[in-house]
Amino acid sequence: MAIKTVALTSLIALGAAPAFAGSLTPPPAEPPVFVATPEPVAMKGDWTGFYGGVQLGGGKVTTDDGSDLEGQGGLGGVHLGYDYDFGDYVLGAGVEYDAGEIELDNSNEALHDVTRLKLRAGYDMGQGLPYITAGAAAANFKDAGYNEGTFVGLGYEHKVTDNVTVGGEVLRHQFSDINDTNVDADATTAQVRASYRF
Repeated sequence: MAIKTVALTSLIALGAAPAFAGSLTPPPAEPPVFVATPEPVAMKGDWTGFYGGVQLGGGKVTTDDGSDLEGQGGLGGVHLGYDYDFGDYVLGAGVEYDAGEIELDNSNEALHDVTRLKLRAGYDMGQGLPYITAGAAAANFKDAGYNEGTFVGLGYEHKVTDNVTVGGEVLRHQFSDINDTNVDADATTAQVRASYRF
C-alpha cells in the first residue's frame, strides 16, 4: 500500500510540474503589423493674391549712336502686383518703379529711373515659382527726358513663409529713337526682390 501511494504521489508531482514550471511549447508568434506608407503627394502652392515689396540691384546701359556710350550703376525701388494660380501655372500683372544713377561714360547723360508695367507667367513648383515676364517701360534720362520702351526677362520667386517671398530677376530693356535723335539704348538690370503676399 505504501509503495502504491508513493508511486501515485510521484505521478501526480510529475504531471503537475509543467504547470508550475511553464509550458515547453512557445506561445504562438503574433502576426506582423504592416503600416501603409503614404505615397508622396506633389505639393502645389497657392500664389493667388496681391503682393508688394522692394527690389535692389544694378543695371548697365549702352547706346548705338556710333560712340557706343555705356554706363553701370545701382537701381532700387518698389513693386506691386497680383497673381492668379491656375494649378500648375500662374499668371500675373504688376507695376514697379526703380530709381538710381547710371551715368554714361564720356557724356553728361544718365539714367535716373525706370517705371514698368509687367505681365508674367510662371510654373507652380509649390514653394517656388520660376517665371518669364515682359511689358512696357518708361525710362527717365537726364538730358533726353522720358522715353518709352519694352522689356523681357526671367525671374524666380521662393516662399520663405506663406506670406513672405524672396527671389531674383534679370530684365533686358530696349528704348528706340531716344528723344527723336535716332539713338537706341539697351538696359540690362539684375535685382534681388523681397515681397509680402496679402
